[in-house]
Amino acid sequence: MTAVTGRKLEPGVVDAADARRALGRISDYLSRTAGSNESVQVRLETGAADETLVLPRPVAEMFASMLAALANGQGVQIMPVDTVLTTQQAADMLNVSRPYLIGLLDAEEIPYTRVGRHRRIRLADLHEYLREDDAKRKQAADELMALDQELGLL
Repeated sequence: MTAVTGRKLEPGVVDAADARRALGRISDYLSRTAGSNESVQVRLETGAADETLVLPRPVAEMFASMLAALANGQGVQIMPVDTVLTTQQAADMLNVSRPYLIGLLDAEEIPYTRVGRHRRIRLADLHEYLREDDAKRKQAADELMALDQELGLL
């Protein structure tokens, strides 16, 4: 397991107009070459014709997603999947209080490990909890919708 080594760009750090311009260019290229698995060559705007950056296509696609968020004035954060979070970092990612997160951990809703007296949560386990929680919410909403239809409330 690794410590948190992610990178974060707060909203507004990157000019939204610059991000939109870059997003337009990379999106055009990706759509023109859809279905290709070839690496993407990015020519740098330094004036030197031989300065080209080669990116694996999945990285270029992720880069386009980041640019889309930045163009909308949102911040972005990238972390390795095997990142290990503190309880405060995990609570911040879930947008809940730390005591609420501790309750989820004690109820075994989210797996964790102990390092001394401290709990640590794998980012992958946090994402799995979010997927399962979203599925439960969707199922509950579907059941409510079916009940509304059954009672003729819709």
